[in-house]
Amino acid sequence: MKALVLSGGAGTRLRPITHTSAKQLVPVANKPVLFYGLEAIAEAGITEVGIIVGDTAPEIREAVGDGSALGIEVTYIPQDEPLGLAHAVLIARDFLGDDDFVMYLGDNFIVGGITGLVDEFRTDKPDAQILLTQVPNPTSFGVAELDADGRVAALEEKPKEPKSDLALVGVYLFTPAIHEAVRSIEPSWRGELEITHAIQWLIDQKRDVRSTTIRGYWKDTGNVTDMLEVNRTVLESVEPFQEGADVDADSEIIGRVRIEPGAKVSGSRIVGPVIIGARSVISGAYVGPFTSVSEDVRIEDSEIEYSIVLRGASIAGVRRVEASLIGRDVEVTPAPRSPSAHRLVLGDHSKVQISS
Repeated sequence: MKALVLSGGAGTRLRPITHTSAKQLVPVANKPVLFYGLEAIAEAGITEVGIIVGDTAPEIREAVGDGSALGIEVTYIPQDEPLGLAHAVLIARDFLGDDDFVMYLGDNFIVGGITGLVDEFRTDKPDAQILLTQVPNPTSFGVAELDADGRVAALEEKPKEPKSDLALVGVYLFTPAIHEAVRSIEPSWRGELEITHAIQWLIDQKRDVRSTTIRGYWKDTGNVTDMLEVNRTVLESVEPFQEGADVDADSEIIGRVRIEPGAKVSGSRIVGPVIIGARSVISGAYVGPFTSVSEDVRIEDSEIEYSIVLRGASIAGVRRVEASLIGRDVEVTPAPRSPSAHRLVLGDHSKVQISS
């Protein structure tokens, strides 16, 4: 069995971060979200992995390499344009051959991995198996309609009037039957080959399409709110660690706090769960729960919690920061007291909230 991981796409909902970084490489608890999916695939016993890449291919290649560090063997498959999930299957035909495979969206996060799902698929061998979960906003997802026996009756992509609240999770399992399906469908109104249409084709052809409704935690990390929520979930299980870090006697460390080697903490209060990356400096600051601070960050005379701070950022003299995603090499400083004005240099699609 093989795996096909989708790591193309522009990541428009995470701009401006994704103007300069692949959305799948934005870190959750200081590890790229893509790595959680690749690790789940390896844990399920799948080692041959094809990764669909687009404009951010150089970044993905640099981060993942040949996959050996993650226990997998990676083949990169270029996709010139993000033309839909079914298009990704179409262009991966040579890599996939006649093997069964799991398709995993690289910006999705599932607690507990996919080993049980893969084992179930290997045992029962339906033509396709999809994951479903109940969501409060089904119009934003592909939605499944089940019949009275709980079988998949129909699928619809982002319906205006959804017939259920069961959204498709970004993990699919297929036999080679899916290849005929993706060749048989036409592009949607969005100009994309939709995987929901391909699976619907299998249903219409009376093929065996099954579903598993998951009750555990799942998130599509495509926007800042969900990224922060996933970060919170992962930090819940962080283990305390301070070996190799420099924490002075004037600092207070409370709860589950991981401080990586080379980090320095002085005159500060850190309340976990928190991760402080290597070589970061925390001075005269408060770092509150559910915060991930990447490597080489400086936080001085400031307060921050429930946030993600990326590599090389600096926060100095800021009274309070929360529920924020701060990009690489960003500088956050207070405005001058006089004249009373805000001075901003913001990238495209930025969002700013200012206390007046």
